[in-house]
Amino acid sequence: MAAPEGFAFTFGLEEEFFLAHPKSRSLATRVPASMLRACRRRFGDAVAPELLRSQVELVSPVFGAHAEALETMTRLRRGIADIAIEKDLRLFAAGTPPIAAWGEQSETPRARYRGLMDMFQIVGRRNVLCGLHVHVAVPAGVDRVQLMNRVMPWLPAFLALSTSSPIWNRDPTGLMSYRQAAYDEWPRTGIPDHFKDEAEYARFVELLAAGGAVKDGSFLWWAIRPALRYPTLELRICDVCTRVEDAVAIASLYRCLVSRMVRDPGAAPAWTPFTRRLIDENRWRAKRYGLDAQFLTLDGKPPVACRDAVRALLDEVAEDAARLDCAPGLDRIRRLLVEGTSAHVQIKLFERRRAQGDSVTQAMQYVVDWLIAATYNGAAAGSATPTAQPPAVPQSNPVSK
Repeated sequence: MAAPEGFAFTFGLEEEFFLAHPKSRSLATRVPASMLRACRRRFGDAVAPELLRSQVELVSPVFGAHAEALETMTRLRRGIADIAIEKDLRLFAAGTPPIAAWGEQSETPRARYRGLMDMFQIVGRRNVLCGLHVHVAVPAGVDRVQLMNRVMPWLPAFLALSTSSPIWNRDPTGLMSYRQAAYDEWPRTGIPDHFKDEAEYARFVELLAAGGAVKDGSFLWWAIRPALRYPTLELRICDVCTRVEDAVAIASLYRCLVSRMVRDPGAAPAWTPFTRRLIDENRWRAKRYGLDAQFLTLDGKPPVACRDAVRALLDEVAEDAARLDCAPGLDRIRRLLVEGTSAHVQIKLFERRRAQGDSVTQAMQYVVDWLIAATYNGAAAGSATPTAQPPAVPQSNPVSK
């Protein structure tokens, strides 16, 4: 069933952030309860706790336009960062923190999080990870699981566009998204299986629930899923984006792709017995190489450079972008292909500071300083070629001055 004429494909974002000490730049093991209370007073339900005390989640309102999303997400990020500064903390967005000892982290005292920690033990304690989730509304009558199947081949490209986790525990990992590698320790993650439709998907969830494995579909943490609470298809593969422009651009591109796959289901590659494994192979390549990956094709043709695959996707959704007024977001995607992601910046900064004589710790602190500044200031904080001077780290509330 096609979308009704004028269907807006509204969307929303969920972003997870770390809280750090301003001097050591390591994650805060103790965050005052007043931090969340102050955020709730100012922003209501837009701010929520996450699994660890050192994390906070930003849950957006429903958006109908790229410009609206960018303005709102920028304002909310800065507002939370300002409150963190008032509590002598710093907010930053990265898939993994450059300086953090996972064994020192503690869970947020909520029943769901305590239950997860009890069930998953060290896997839960090592979950010092932050992601970006994007919801896009799906028209009534469109089977979200069939739509999910059509969208899945492009998941590795979305991961590559978002990579922000090249460092773990003060050590460059050699991966552009170590978060995805670490998240694979959890059950029910990665690329979903192929389900015929929503009814078959629901029967699978019922089977897991009957055996005590899950309570409901929210315990399926796949890279994409039909949302349980909303009539949306939820993208979950992305690292949280350090720069807000990147996050909203990725959301706009995903919105256009969902629109394209609803408008023309035949545009998706045909599913074969090899499709899921080939998508997962490309996910590994995106984890390892990011935008520099070479993706296997689903039809056996020679591999395609990730950047070329993204450019082809931009062409594929051009009609939808024009109808949904997403051109600014897609322009940002094109710049990302040239400038690189947060992971590229972090690696270059670390290597440059080490070459200039910094210790590993000093170089990592410099990287965190950039993450703090870029989380607050977005692309204005610099791209893949930042200056040799330490980036500006907010010390007080510059918005109110």
